[in-house]
Amino acid sequence: MPTYEYECGACGVRFEQQQGMTEAPLAKCPKCGGEVRRLISGGSGFIMKGSGQGRLGHGEGGCSLEAGGQTCCGRDERCGKPPCGDR
Repeated sequence: MPTYEYECGACGVRFEQQQGMTEAPLAKCPKCGGEVRRLISGGSGFIMKGSGQGRLGHGEGGCSLEAGGQTCCGRDERCGKPPCGDR
C-alpha cells in the first residue's frame, strides 16, 4: 500500500498517510481540520519479488549469468550488451 505525503494549507503541518491507490485523497488536516493537498514526492521505487528469472526480459528458461554461468551470447562475464534476442 503506497504512502502519500500531505500538507495543510491552514497550519502548514506535513504528514504521511498509507492509502490504497484507488482511495480518494484526504481533504482535512488531522490537527486543525484545514484543507490539505497531496504532495508529489520521489517515492522509494519498487521491490521485485520472485526468483529473478526473467528480470532482464529473458523469460522462463532463458539465459542468465547467475543461473547458468554464461550470458545469452555464451560469455562467462557481463558484456553490457542487450540480450541476443534484442540485437
